[in-house]
Amino acid sequence: MKEKIFNSLKINKIKLKNRFVVSPMCQYSSKNGNPIKWHYKHLENLASSGAALLMLEATAVEKKGKITHSDMALANNENFKNLNKLINFLKKDSDIKLGLQISHAGRKGSAELPWIKPNSSLKKNSWKTISSSKIKKELNWPYPKQMNKDDINYVRKAFDKSSKYASRMNLDCLELHMAHGYLLHQFFSPLSNKRTDEYGGNLNNRCCFLIEIAKIVRKNWSKHKILGARITGKDWIKGGIDTKDSIYLSKQLKSIGFDYVCVSSGGLISKTDFKPKENFNYSIAKKIKKESKILVRVGGSINDINFMKKIINRNDVDLISNARKYIYEPNFILKELSKLNPKNKVVPNQYRRCYKI
Repeated sequence: MKEKIFNSLKINKIKLKNRFVVSPMCQYSSKNGNPIKWHYKHLENLASSGAALLMLEATAVEKKGKITHSDMALANNENFKNLNKLINFLKKDSDIKLGLQISHAGRKGSAELPWIKPNSSLKKNSWKTISSSKIKKELNWPYPKQMNKDDINYVRKAFDKSSKYASRMNLDCLELHMAHGYLLHQFFSPLSNKRTDEYGGNLNNRCCFLIEIAKIVRKNWSKHKILGARITGKDWIKGGIDTKDSIYLSKQLKSIGFDYVCVSSGGLISKTDFKPKENFNYSIAKKIKKESKILVRVGGSINDINFMKKIINRNDVDLISNARKYIYEPNFILKELSKLNPKNKVVPNQYRRCYKI
C-alpha cells in the first residue's frame, strides 16, 4: 500500500498488521480485580476495529496498587484465571494482537469512581497509599506514606508476580506503566520525589526504581514477544520532567531490552502549564525517537487520519495510539482501507458491501 501506516511492522516474532493501536482505557468496572460482562462487550467491539494491537486497561499488580476499588488487577490466581479467560475469548474470533498494561497507582490510588466524584480521594473504605515521598497529590488529598526499603521490596515482588502471571497468558505485548502520575512516575519526577537516598535526587537516582522494575519485567517476559513502557515525556510544570529526562529513561529502557516506549505527558497533578491542543505529544515523541533510537508509539488528541499518515510516512514515530477515537468513530480504519485496496482482507466479509469493495 502507498501509505506506510497500513503496512505491517514486525517486532521480534510478533507481526502487527498495521500501525494503529487501541490505547488502554480504564473502565473502573472490575469486581475484586476481575473483568465482568462489560469488559467482554467493550473489548470485543474494539477487537473488530481493524487496529493491529489492542491494549487492555491499566491493571494493578497488587490490591493497594489500584486507582479505585473497581480497577482490574493481576495480583492472584483468581485474577489470572478470569483475565486469561477474557483474553482467550478475544483471541477466538479476532486476529488483533493483545497487550496488557501493568501498573501501580501509588498516591493516586484510593480514589472515587470518576463518574461519581472525579479527581477525589475516597472518604469511606479508603486505604493508605504509598509514594516516593510524603507529598500529597492535591491539597485536598491525604498524605501518602513515603516508601521505605520494605515497601520498595514489596512492590518489586508484586511486579515480579504480576509479570509472571502475564507471561503465562496468550498475550502478544506487555506494557509497564511509568506515566500519568502513578507510582513509577512519582519516583521519576523531581516534583513528587524528594528522597535523599539512592532513589532520589539526580536523574539517575530517580530512574533507579523504574529500571529495577523494568529489569524484573524484562526477565519474566518472552523475548519473542513485544515489551514496552508508557512514559511521561513532560510534566508541563516548571521544575518537572522535561524531554531530556524522558530521552535518558528511554535509552535506559532500550539498553535492557525494551522494544518501545509509548509517549504520554502530564498527569502528575491537575494544575499545570498545559494548554489543550491537537497532537500535543507528537513533538515530544518525535524528539524521543530521534535521540533514543527506540520504537515510539504516540497518542494524545491525534485524530486527523492525514496527520497520522504523514508522521508515520516520515518515520517521526512508529505507532499511533488512540482511545476516544475508537469510541466515537469505531470503523475509521475500515473506511480508510476501503479507499485504498479493493482486495484487502481487513474489512470483514459481512461489512464489505457497506464500503462498496
